[in-house]
Amino acid sequence: MSEENHLPATALLGFGTMGHALATGLLAQGLATPETLRVGARRPDVARAHAEPLGLTAVHPEEAADHAQILVLAVKPRDVDGLLHRLQEAGALDHHPLILSIAAGVGTASLAERAPGCAIVRAMPNTPCAIGKGVTVICAGPGAEARHLDLARRIFGCMGSVMELDEKHMDTVTGLGGSGPAFIYLVLEAMAEGAVMRGMPRAVALELAARVALGASEMLLATGRHPASLRDDVTTPAGCTIAGLLALEDGRIRSVLARGVETAAKVAGELAS
Repeated sequence: MSEENHLPATALLGFGTMGHALATGLLAQGLATPETLRVGARRPDVARAHAEPLGLTAVHPEEAADHAQILVLAVKPRDVDGLLHRLQEAGALDHHPLILSIAAGVGTASLAERAPGCAIVRAMPNTPCAIGKGVTVICAGPGAEARHLDLARRIFGCMGSVMELDEKHMDTVTGLGGSGPAFIYLVLEAMAEGAVMRGMPRAVALELAARVALGASEMLLATGRHPASLRDDVTTPAGCTIAGLLALEDGRIRSVLARGVETAAKVAGELAS
């Protein structure tokens, strides 16, 4: 990829699962190079073990942020306030970089208060981003213009698809998009257990369940049809599918899953407090 397609100098502040996934995607797609991408961590000695195999340098956040035009805040919600305070004290925000925050529950108004003059974009990726199959939802915060959102789409697009919503939906995005993979894993485990109970080898049952879920999801996206309509295609009168569905409804699976998303979303809004 030519240099004009490279992102401006970028600092990943925090190098956990998502920071590492983002670095891997940016480098693999040629959007960044080891010269334009830096890692900032409270303990650079620990981060180096994961950064150096990618050719990246791990330093303290204040050093990584200095002169970087894009800062990605990839730390825990409770650590965001302290991080921005240290950056401001060190003068590492004086050049007013674009700030992209993936911290769940931390609103853009709070970020803007700690980083005056900086354009703010909030994002919520999910763990399948680690294999390039994730989805990230972004929203504009104070000072964010179309060009800032375009940069965010390019950055998070290296890990999967990107959607844009108003900030009022972001806690719900966290409950559905962020926590959702865990809910799906639980459903897949349970489906496989049903097959194991019938004598199917566990490894085969897990693969079959995963491929069923993958195919069903792809069909929903490809056709644009409502899930209920697609379900009806499988549900023949007096057949095995309707019998299984009624058993699931007896267990209130619809309500339980919906409440799971609702509860996760409520907790997401409290993470930064």
